[in-house]
Amino acid sequence: MPVQGGRWGRISEQRARQLQRQVQAKEERIVELEMENAVLHLRLAQYRGMSGKGVGTAAQLCSQCPEREPPRRSAALAAAQLWRRIQALKHDTEALRASSLEVFRACRECLQDGLSAVVAAVQRAPLCHEALLAWQSKAGHLERSLQDVSARYELERQQRKVLHNRLVELKGNVRVHCRIRPLLPSDEEFDGQASRDSSAPAGEVHAVDDETVLVRWDRPAHRSIHKTYSFERVYGPAESQQVVFADVCPLLTSLLDGYSVCILAYGQTGYGKSYTVLGPLSKDERGDLGIVPRAAGELFRLISENPSRSLKVDVSIVEVYNNDILDLLAKERHPAVSGPQREAPMTKATKREVLPPTREPVRSAEDFVALAAGSLQFRAWLATRVHARSSRSHLIITATLTAAPASGSPTDGQSLGPRLQGRPVGGRASPGSPGAPRVEEQVHAKLQLVDLAGSECAGVSGVTGAALRETSFINRSLAALADVLGALAEHRDHIPYRNSQLTRFLQDVLGGDAKLLVILCVSPCRKHVAETLRCLGFGAQARHVQRGPAGGGGAAARKPRNQ
Repeated sequence: MPVQGGRWGRISEQRARQLQRQVQAKEERIVELEMENAVLHLRLAQYRGMSGKGVGTAAQLCSQCPEREPPRRSAALAAAQLWRRIQALKHDTEALRASSLEVFRACRECLQDGLSAVVAAVQRAPLCHEALLAWQSKAGHLERSLQDVSARYELERQQRKVLHNRLVELKGNVRVHCRIRPLLPSDEEFDGQASRDSSAPAGEVHAVDDETVLVRWDRPAHRSIHKTYSFERVYGPAESQQVVFADVCPLLTSLLDGYSVCILAYGQTGYGKSYTVLGPLSKDERGDLGIVPRAAGELFRLISENPSRSLKVDVSIVEVYNNDILDLLAKERHPAVSGPQREAPMTKATKREVLPPTREPVRSAEDFVALAAGSLQFRAWLATRVHARSSRSHLIITATLTAAPASGSPTDGQSLGPRLQGRPVGGRASPGSPGAPRVEEQVHAKLQLVDLAGSECAGVSGVTGAALRETSFINRSLAALADVLGALAEHRDHIPYRNSQLTRFLQDVLGGDAKLLVILCVSPCRKHVAETLRCLGFGAQARHVQRGPAGGGGAAARKPRNQ
């Protein structure tokens, strides 16, 4: 029992201590709560003080605003405004509804119209399909008709080309025209009557009709001369540049047909060669344009009539000065000074093969004329007793027509001239030279306009020194030209083209199938009769040259041996 009593005593002590600790914790909690209660009482007092101050401030503010509206009045006014706004919104809503209904009705009407149109289009579709088939059939028929007409047109064009060429050949592949210049104030025979009526026979040379020239020369103590010469055309002193060019136009048609053409002016210095070929030096005399500007305009007009042929024009301009060919379009020539000061002695070096001249493309007649006019400033001129501006070189203006061949076309090569078919551009030019062949281009034809230097007598012109040497070269080259024409007229086996650079340069047009027109320029004056007779004799000799089919086996029928 004592032991058991001791154990219960310990348990009661532990329980007592535990209870004591709980009581202590409760007491501490009570102290904390009392402190929090005190703090809350303080805060409540503060809040009450602040509330009192707020009530006082509100009372003060209310006392300062004695005219304030009662809250009920403000609410009434706001309600009235809100009502008015509601009514306005209702009115707008009704208007919007009415407009929406109007739009809906319009859309419905448009939809009905569209549906009606669709129904009508569907109903018309079979008719349109039938009409389309009919038009397609008609278009096919028209296309076949067009092909048939095109084939017939091409056939007619070829026949017209053949007939035109035969007509030209009937007149002569080599034709000679003669132009008598009017009397000038510097001529001894000039008087007032001659100036007023230039169509009247004056001087020793005049035109009997449009094919005959009469030379009448009565000399004391000498046999009188009374000779007539017949040519294809004779122009009197009164006939204009336009009349002269009218006989050149058919040759330009042959040019477009593929035949090369050469127009050559021959005569003594001061007889009007440069005037005939180039026109007057004054730009104001536009009505007196020469063959070069008129031929340029006609050439581009003919090309524009058939743009499908795609012809291009390249121009080269050279002069034969002292038997040396000078390129007037070469850039290295531009700084040169024109005139007799240039020296080109005849040496073995000049016998070498001449490079093809520079060719400049032109796209209009204006470009052609401007290029020719610009090159004339480099030509050799000299004032002599016979003429104040005597040309000291032979001027050759060449217009080369080229065309790109249409591969697979049945007419390939048919439009080319007989001697130019298949010939590349630039002739014998090497690939690196200025006139080298252009890829896929062929020469169609060439137009050469030649203003020869004037033949003259040194005693009459009064030239000396270098000018006398120039005269010698001029006369020798003209004599070589006469020898070539004489050999062609007599059908010799050897044609002396190589005797002069002039005849070598013109070999294709002199001995080939080109159309050659020689315009003899003569003076009506008594003092020039001897030279006029030589000029007319040259023309008579040239007129006897027969070539091609019209010549019946002339010089072109046999290949000349050019040695």
